[in-house]
Amino acid sequence: MTEIDSILSGVKTAAISGHVRPDGDCVGSTLAVYNYIRDYYPQIDVKIYLEPSPNIFKFMQRSQDIDSTYADDTVYDLFIALDCSDTGRLGNAAKYFESARKTLCIDHHVTNGAFADENYIFPDASSTCELVFELLPTERITKQIAECIYTGMVHDTGVFQYSCTSKKTMDVAGSLMEMGIDYSRIIDETFYTKTFGQNKIMGQALLNAELYCGGDIILSVISREEMERFDVLPKHLDGIVNQLRVTKDIKVAAFLYENEDGTYKGSLRVNGDYDVAKIAAVFGGGGHVKAAGFTIDGPKDVAVERVVSAIKENI
Repeated sequence: MTEIDSILSGVKTAAISGHVRPDGDCVGSTLAVYNYIRDYYPQIDVKIYLEPSPNIFKFMQRSQDIDSTYADDTVYDLFIALDCSDTGRLGNAAKYFESARKTLCIDHHVTNGAFADENYIFPDASSTCELVFELLPTERITKQIAECIYTGMVHDTGVFQYSCTSKKTMDVAGSLMEMGIDYSRIIDETFYTKTFGQNKIMGQALLNAELYCGGDIILSVISREEMERFDVLPKHLDGIVNQLRVTKDIKVAAFLYENEDGTYKGSLRVNGDYDVAKIAAVFGGGGHVKAAGFTIDGPKDVAVERVVSAIKENI
């Protein structure tokens, strides 16, 4: 598959979705494909399903069309999964994947096992949005679609500073900039700007941080009580693990926050040539070599001990 048009031929109904707790790359890639179909295939009845995402992404075209209820049981001709490594990560949208007549996966996670009928998976890509750019005819990428793609690339590359950023990534970003997008505003308002509550919870996470293994590992945990105190939701915790990672001399950064059911959602980041996807896999998670996630049972002290032990054993 070299262009997404090849798989849209003859399709009458389509569904689009991405992973649970959607981030910038997930929201950007799904909306880019959704807008493309809406703009150029008006004959296709297309729906986009995602869990609620941060308000910073609401500026993207047709973001108001996102369905977070999953209330219908439509059987679609085509289901497109973006930025998602397996059906479990689709959450409630998995039912549409399972019943669809044909499925397509576009993704860059190293742990993706090619679970769809058609797969466009390149782990070396900076982001799923970079892959979407490859699949869309350049002459058909509108300014609004370009904004979606650029937003996803910005978030999965940490504003083009992570090691996943390549010359190709920068060439794609340059092409998008030439389409007239307000790239400075996108970076500032979606990546750097934080609410007062987000800044407070970031401060609490830094205060909670502890060093392990002689300073090689930094780990912080945020409880439900702390999230309630600062009036923040899980979607507001983006960026904390990256702030932990930039601590001097750290090799691995780990951030855990407590879910409503008492489990903990974990995020891992790394400095140097280490593979944290292996650590996430220990707990049934996955992701990338330098950025991965998982869910682990509590209580907190046990979860911390297990995570630190897994890092010791695998790095």
